[in-house]
Amino acid sequence: MRHKHGYRKLNRTSSHRKALLKNMAIALIEREKIETTVPKAKELQRYIEKLVTTSRNADLNTHRIVFASLQSKEATKKIINDIAPKYVDRKGGYTSIVKTRIRRGDATMMAFISFV
Repeated sequence: MRHKHGYRKLNRTSSHRKALLKNMAIALIEREKIETTVPKAKELQRYIEKLVTTSRNADLNTHRIVFASLQSKEATKKIINDIAPKYVDRKGGYTSIVKTRIRRGDATMMAFISFV
């Protein structure tokens, strides 16, 4: 039973799941809107909201923490300098998930995830 289980495994190993979330977070930061499956979008939402909350306090240590999670200099600069300052007065809920369609190949629910 999955009562009170902390995260979705997404049928991947831990290292693959970590790489998937990192790459999806970089894509979301660079493009500000991406389409993916609903379970991946929900996991990405948890991941990216923690990064935005950390990024609101812009100092050297914040750059190091965010870069350790993303491993991308461009994405780190963009989230700290452009995205996080918009949400200084907001207490959470920086992203929204909108369900779009059912994917034709395997009938999976797809969704857009974007910054509010």
